[in-house]
Amino acid sequence: MKREAIEQLMKGITEPLILYLIDEVPTYGYNIIKELEKRTTGYFKFKGGTIYPALRRLETKGLIKSEWQQTTARQARKYYQITEKGQRFLASSLAGWKDFSIAVSMFMGMNNTGKVMPSDAA
Repeated sequence: MKREAIEQLMKGITEPLILYLIDEVPTYGYNIIKELEKRTTGYFKFKGGTIYPALRRLETKGLIKSEWQQTTARQARKYYQITEKGQRFLASSLAGWKDFSIAVSMFMGMNNTGKVMPSDAA
């Protein structure tokens, strides 16, 4: 798949991915970048120029809130946590994503393991 097409798909999933991580545990931007990369074995390699604007959008929408926390005597990090509105949005997004991925897999003749099914089984 061409990189441009992948980037378009990633634009639609970036905010739900961030919300999913923040819903697990409040965290900071750099950790979100590293965790997304780790959990996808390097497939998602977001840069700060993608994550931080997304975090600002989510905060503006009231889906997350942030708080500065002192981590060392000289360093503070901005930690993000999900709001109730964010949890509702995330639940809706996950349900929509599940339906979408099932429909695409069915259309392409794949089962839920990614293997192509015989055309008479589709």
